[in-house]
Amino acid sequence: MGEAPRLIATDIDGTLLRDDRSLSPRTIDVLARLSARGTPVVLVTGRPIRWLRMVYEQLAEPLPAICANGAVVYDPVADEVVRADPLAPELLAEVARRLRAEVPEISFAVEIVDSRQMRHEAHYPLRWDADHAAIRAVETPEELLAAPAVKLLARAAEQDPDAFVALVAGALEGLAEATHSSYSGLVEISAAGVTKAAGLAWYCARLGIDARDVVAFGDMPNDVPMLTWAGRGVAVANAHPAVLEIADEVTTANSVDGVAAYLEKVFGVG
Repeated sequence: MGEAPRLIATDIDGTLLRDDRSLSPRTIDVLARLSARGTPVVLVTGRPIRWLRMVYEQLAEPLPAICANGAVVYDPVADEVVRADPLAPELLAEVARRLRAEVPEISFAVEIVDSRQMRHEAHYPLRWDADHAAIRAVETPEELLAAPAVKLLARAAEQDPDAFVALVAGALEGLAEATHSSYSGLVEISAAGVTKAAGLAWYCARLGIDARDVVAFGDMPNDVPMLTWAGRGVAVANAHPAVLEIADEVTTANSVDGVAAYLEKVFGVG
């Protein structure tokens, strides 16, 4: 891919954001300038929609987002979900049955209403927005699995994240996708075929942009499908070993504006 990319896709946490979850002025400026020049920029994240506001508040303008690891395509200007690919209740029930048999101490949460709301089992450990109005515990396991979910979250005490996701993926082979984007032992489960790559491919097809004309940035295993799919897959220096292994190129770490530095070089801005 000799010419400048036609579309920029970037993960948020650990990639675009600094470690304090802020966007640097440099990053904000580069993204705004490239958008103004007509190069689409899309955020591709494991985050739910309700966690995008803190990013949008820092950007010059809200950017389209592919959320929940590819399950939701979101237009922030219209506040509209353009596409959603959830796990159906009967599939959720089978996934939960298999995983409870494999890991008896496992606990679950679900992202529902296109990831605008979350429901969780009482013993599921909330690490972030526990007091958010959209979050609540369910009374029964059946209630948890009653609505379509764009993502099922699984935890089981303290786990090595890579080993735990391998265990879960093995139990769900052919039924659903399992990945992770943190070091806390959280496994993220999506419908079969739903990945960041699939969501981004659908988005790019609507714009008439081929994979070879896309540059994508990421740092964690849930970014591997996207970086593999894109014509140019770029890992930040702080990335997980699995991402560094498959990346076409490596830029500097998220803490020193790795995405902005790379874009400045490739597009000749800065």
